[in-house]
Amino acid sequence: QVQLAESGGGLVQAGGSLGLSCAASGRTFSVYAWFRRAPGKDREFVAHIGWTGDTTYYADSVKGRFTISRSNARNTVNLQMNSLKPEDTAVYYCAAGPAIGNYHYWGQGTQVTVSS
Repeated sequence: QVQLAESGGGLVQAGGSLGLSCAASGRTFSVYAWFRRAPGKDREFVAHIGWTGDTTYYADSVKGRFTISRSNARNTVNLQMNSLKPEDTAVYYCAAGPAIGNYHYWGQGTQVTVSS
């Protein structure tokens, strides 16, 4: 059974940093992505990463502050979030699939709260 499990969320002050991790079990995926959903808003793309880790893409809102990385040996994907802003407050979800934009599996989400 395929499962994605996020960890690392929490409460942080504006300007601080948090690292999220997503562990995949059951199989290895070509593409991982992070999405987020803020209260009262639609789900928003954050970043994705390809198999080799060389192909990454970020939403403009997080570019230069967030870094996505992966370990194929550990079957994990990480999101390092720096210079956090209150508007980064959201539930963050890990997604995985065979191609960019084609995500078959989703995690349960982890809450990130940034206080001002």
